[in-house]
Amino acid sequence: MEFFKIRKDIPFMRHALVFNVISFATFVLAVFFLFSRGLHLSVEFTGGTVMEVGYTQAADVGKVRSTVAGLGFADVQVQTFGTARDVMIRLPAQKGVSTTQQSDRVMTALKAQDAGVVLRRTEFVGPQVGEELAQDGLKALAMVVVGIMIYLAFRFEWKYAVAAIIANLHDVIIILGFFAFFQWEFSLAVLAAVLAVLGYSVNESVVIFDRIRENFRRYRKMQTVEIIDNAITSTISRTIITHGSTQIMVLSMLLFGGPTLHYFAMALTIGILFGIYSSVFVAAAIAMWLGIKREDLIKPTSKKDEDPNDPNAGATV
Repeated sequence: MEFFKIRKDIPFMRHALVFNVISFATFVLAVFFLFSRGLHLSVEFTGGTVMEVGYTQAADVGKVRSTVAGLGFADVQVQTFGTARDVMIRLPAQKGVSTTQQSDRVMTALKAQDAGVVLRRTEFVGPQVGEELAQDGLKALAMVVVGIMIYLAFRFEWKYAVAAIIANLHDVIIILGFFAFFQWEFSLAVLAAVLAVLGYSVNESVVIFDRIRENFRRYRKMQTVEIIDNAITSTISRTIITHGSTQIMVLSMLLFGGPTLHYFAMALTIGILFGIYSSVFVAAAIAMWLGIKREDLIKPTSKKDEDPNDPNAGATV
């Protein structure tokens, strides 16, 4: 399915160096902010109090959040679970304040608004648990990266694997850089979004690499730069349809999903936008500079195997 078809190839690789300099500068800035400011980790990573409260009717999550935030708690997470009457509240740890004292203050404020609210459960999530979650998250990220490299190396060739993984890590670091610069809360949901972006971004790279392989087989007299430009141009319609529809869904979560989904959707939004950019101007360009050629993907055929009706028969790259 195509909304439009571009008849003339767009010379993307002609401007590859300029775009990659911009990309490198953005990457360096993201790394700088990660080291200078660091990530603003949520309760899951830093430790704090987790409360579960129940209402006799559907809870007003926004009202609960504003009530708890009015007590002086920063970065409060409030969300429903199970039913609309069950609410989970996550409070950051405070020096000199116990879990019991925190929960008592919150329940007093909530009962002042609705006498029917009851405390179902309260517990303290220690920093040790948070440290384990952070380590598990890094392990998951490393496993995804290694898995992608192995997959691409088997499906294509090592040059493509290196190009794609650099582009994917470029997307991840830039997402983390945004969260470090603006000090947005980094939670398990955001980590899940980062992992999703890795898979989403590599899919776009695979589509372009597949078309490059087809072009090497189809247009034997074309130079590598022309092959790449044609591959990217011919997949633009597909890119617009796929990423456009995905972005509409993610934007709906960002605009209407409330605070619970806000940073999750924000990470996906940044990841999708930079994923398109990196697949075209980072992955394809790096593959070109690594010296990809027809022989990397297609075994040379003997004279007996050539089709006598193929006008390109006998052509070499």
